[in-house]
Amino acid sequence: MQPLKGFRDFYPEDIARRSYLFDVWRRVARRFGFVEFDGPPLESLELYTRKSGEEIVEQLYTFEDKGGRSVALRPEMTPTLARMMAARASTLPKPIKWFSIPQLFRYERNQRGRLREHFQLNVDIVGAPEVEADAELLAVAIEIQRELGLDKTDVVARVNDRRVVQGVLAELEIAPERVPAVYAALDKFRKVPRETFEQLVKVAQVSPSAVTELSRLCAGEVDVLDWCDEHLNPGPGLEAATSLARYRQLLGEVDLTDFVQLDFSIVRGLAYYTGIVFELYDRKGKERAICGGGRYDELIHSLGGPKLEALGFGMGDVVLSLMLEDRGLFPGSPPRIEVAVIPVGRELASAARKVAAMLRRAGLATDTPFTPAGVGRDLKAASRDGANFAVIIGPDEWSKESANLKDLRKGTERRVAVASLVEAIRSA
Repeated sequence: MQPLKGFRDFYPEDIARRSYLFDVWRRVARRFGFVEFDGPPLESLELYTRKSGEEIVEQLYTFEDKGGRSVALRPEMTPTLARMMAARASTLPKPIKWFSIPQLFRYERNQRGRLREHFQLNVDIVGAPEVEADAELLAVAIEIQRELGLDKTDVVARVNDRRVVQGVLAELEIAPERVPAVYAALDKFRKVPRETFEQLVKVAQVSPSAVTELSRLCAGEVDVLDWCDEHLNPGPGLEAATSLARYRQLLGEVDLTDFVQLDFSIVRGLAYYTGIVFELYDRKGKERAICGGGRYDELIHSLGGPKLEALGFGMGDVVLSLMLEDRGLFPGSPPRIEVAVIPVGRELASAARKVAAMLRRAGLATDTPFTPAGVGRDLKAASRDGANFAVIIGPDEWSKESANLKDLRKGTERRVAVASLVEAIRSA
């Protein structure tokens, strides 16, 4: 029997790596003042169709439960967040800074970096209209990379603003009914040859001059903020460009400039984004996006909640794990035990169990053989399991309420009173 396609088994060494990643996620999120929340893995199907439309059903694990309700395994966490905010947002002090690490499920084609299930860090800020919140959100994502051992040579944050794009498209006189097709083309800029991108824009019935300008902006041949200053009249588009410039300045104040690149092609595929958006990428170009997110000020209200500004990102475990493995940045699996208690003969197995129980109560990871195999063999097993110490209980020592404490790292051994074992191990 094999696991279902797109699903994973987690052996102990896999759990060790996953736990390491989760620990970093939690540590950094809490460092920025975020608190953890969670929700159910099964939600009403309507929660997702209200956000993304009926077409999302094909991507979900959905079924009718025994009560006749249409339900789905959660494919993302933001709708659950919105639902929970709708219930309690009025009673919570703003800004609300929450994070979660849900397991998510999508029925889609398997490919490198994308499975049918994965774990994802979600970091969200609710009730904060300031651009300072946008800058902090990206700072969290980048700080996680630093904590994992990745630096500016490994990752880059590509940043844009949906309002800037809207202003540029309006200035280029692209008709509103053509905008969705242009967005789709922009999203493909880095995935297809430039000629293909330009052809996709032409198919949207955009003028040749507009095609040229969009191509130059996406390629970075002209700075988008300079372009806006030169071409846009006062209004939402120019205001958004000013905000984006402020955003870049804020990230510079915390020494993150080298991680950040303005990229006009970043528009994010999800229609609910309303402001600054970003995606974090492997600079080698080997992997898919590490994470993505941005501002979605209308979503909570659209799902039945209050009108609250919101922004957030999702960072999956699959791509990040591939990057860490590729660079040798995963630490080795932690040892199974710290201490092995070894009886000299089976008649002292009961004494060994009593000592092991005492050490465990003191918080030391301890094991003792179910069936003693002899001191030599049991010492080899202790070393194999990563133990730093062995407590060897012989008849003479036990009669005097003591044991031999062997430091397996140094190869030294000394007699210690049983009552002093914990102190002796901790001070060694």
